[in-house]
Amino acid sequence: MTVLIVLVVVLLLAGLLLAWLYNRLVRLRNRVDNAWAQVEVQLKRRWDLIPNLVETVKGYAAHERETFEAVTEARTRAQEARNPAEAAQAEGILGAALGRLFAVAEAYPELQADENFRQLQTELAETENRVAVSRQVYNDAVLTYNNAIQTFPGLVLAGPLGFTAREFFEVADEAQREPPRVDFAR
Repeated sequence: MTVLIVLVVVLLLAGLLLAWLYNRLVRLRNRVDNAWAQVEVQLKRRWDLIPNLVETVKGYAAHERETFEAVTEARTRAQEARNPAEAAQAEGILGAALGRLFAVAEAYPELQADENFRQLQTELAETENRVAVSRQVYNDAVLTYNNAIQTFPGLVLAGPLGFTAREFFEVADEAQREPPRVDFAR
């Protein structure tokens, strides 16, 4: 009888441990999903500001069509990204295109004095900061989640329970980490 009670207690404790671990992994996975949703919110805010910024600069620098097209194309590619790796690559390209757009804007003092342009520039800078914070939060959530499923006891249970590692939001192409170079000597 004592052996049966001990066996039931051990099975009950094992079941509780399994339930606790499963719930922990679900919470961590949900935290990653939520953090990614927050990144997407900030990226959408950024994407929504870009057309206004381009139109404002266009009014002053209509002959810079190639730069405007590059920004618009990069924005479209960024919106079409389906996962953190694609988003990171597309956002790197978009950041470089925006850098070229601001370099064009610097060549027009009257544009720099335009209140609408300055407000858009400020909003975009604030949004860039929000994107950076959201990326950091997302990457921290991914780190915690990946650690939980890649260390014991999560390592034993994660695979059979359907938990898989998540991607970090990072720039894969080293060239995209460099600030854009602009040459007006053409």
